[in-house]
Amino acid sequence: MRLLVVEDNRNLVANLFEYFEARGHSLDAAPDGPTGLHLALTQDYDAMVLDWMLPRMDGREVLRELRRAGREVPVLMLTARDELTDKIEGFRGGADDYLTKPFALGELEVRLEALATRARGRGRRVLQVADLRLDLATLEATRDGRPLHLYPACRKLLEMLMQASPAVVSRERLERGLWGEDPPDGDMLRSHIYELRRSVDGPFAQKLIRTLPRMGYRIAAGDPPEGSDDAS
Repeated sequence: MRLLVVEDNRNLVANLFEYFEARGHSLDAAPDGPTGLHLALTQDYDAMVLDWMLPRMDGREVLRELRRAGREVPVLMLTARDELTDKIEGFRGGADDYLTKPFALGELEVRLEALATRARGRGRRVLQVADLRLDLATLEATRDGRPLHLYPACRKLLEMLMQASPAVVSRERLERGLWGEDPPDGDMLRSHIYELRRSVDGPFAQKLIRTLPRMGYRIAAGDPPEGSDDAS
C-alpha cells in the first residue's frame, strides 16, 4: 500500500514508518493539516491516516475539503477522542474508519488493508497483472487467454494478491483472509502458495508470484526484486 499519514506526533510517525515499511508499504507524512491536504489532493494514495487534532487546520476540516474536492481516498481517523458523538461526527464528515489512541499497529494495518482493498474493488470487476486476469464476477482466472483451474483457497489467495499488486501482502494478512483468526496447524499457507504457483507460473516463462522472506508474497510483472526467493 501507499499511505499518507497526517500526524504531528513525530514519535508516532516514526513508529508507523518503521512498522509499515518493514512490511513492504510506502509512506508519506505531513505534520499539519494544510500540508496533508495538499498531498492528498495532488498525490494518489491507497489510504490515508488522519489525526483529528492538527496544527493550522484540524482533521475534520482537512476531511471536509478533501471530500469537497471529490477525492475518494479512504480515510481512517486516528484520535484520542473516543466519545460516540466524536465518532459520529467523523463518519458524517466523510471518514471511512475510526481508530482511537492508543492502538495496536497490527490492527491499524488490517483496517487500512481492508479500506484499500474495498477502494480498489469499486468498479474493478476484472483484475489484471501482466497477462494474468481474474474476473471477480465469474471467478474465472486466465493467463495468456488460457483458463487456470484453481481450488477455492488458491483463488482467494490470487484475489488478495492481485488486489494489492504490486505491493507485498504479509503472511498474516493472507492467513486471516483464508481462515480468519483461527488458522490451521502447520504451514498450510505455504502449501496453498505452492499450488497457486503451479497453476499461475508453472507453464509460463515469466514468473509473477514472488516470495519476500520475512515479509510475505506479492504478484508483479518484471524481474524479481532484490532479496526475493521464488523457490518458496
